[in-house]
Amino acid sequence: MLIVHHLNNSRSQRVLWLLEELGVPYEIKHYQRDAKTMLAPAELKAVHPLGKSPVITDGDQVIAESGAIIEYLCRAYGNDKVVPSTKQGMLDYSYFLHYAEGSAMPLFVMKLIFGEIPKRPMPFFVRPIARALCGQVIKTWLQPQINTHLAFLEQTLQASPWFAGSEFSAADIQMSFPIEAAAVRDKVSTKYPALNDYLRRIHERPAYKRALERGGPYNLMGG
Repeated sequence: MLIVHHLNNSRSQRVLWLLEELGVPYEIKHYQRDAKTMLAPAELKAVHPLGKSPVITDGDQVIAESGAIIEYLCRAYGNDKVVPSTKQGMLDYSYFLHYAEGSAMPLFVMKLIFGEIPKRPMPFFVRPIARALCGQVIKTWLQPQINTHLAFLEQTLQASPWFAGSEFSAADIQMSFPIEAAAVRDKVSTKYPALNDYLRRIHERPAYKRALERGGPYNLMGG
């Protein structure tokens, strides 16, 4: 039986969604983040040495990393359902499957980290300096980069309904995480109508809703 080692509020939610789209039977083993550190529990290291999620086990196979998991599941359980049928669609599919974690998510993670640093325990006289430095990093480097990427993604979805063209694909599942991260902190609903419409459409998909029901509450990069 295929098992998803599912960490709350994590990228593994996308794996559940993909499996629901494919109609593949699976089991979930739930893990909870530490309430203070928000890190994954040590038990995940028994599944994979890095102790991170997502990770799946399928018989004797252990597969980690979102993109690798998606590629494995598509090959093993139904390419034709969530992989484009055209040459251009395949090129776009491959690009966005890797772009999501390779280019987009590091920016949002860095913004989250630099936003959290001034809130962490430190001597009172250091806090204003930390706040100023982190604020400058966000303002002068991170946010302009994020804005460039969001404009690129907005333009992409203005040209076609899905990231790999006219067909919904697993690239949309992979891209959902950075778009939802942007929606929390970057005013997607007012500044990027095509991205906002994309979020509305994926949230309406029955498989997305079933994945949420099975995975449990989902609060991405909130706060």
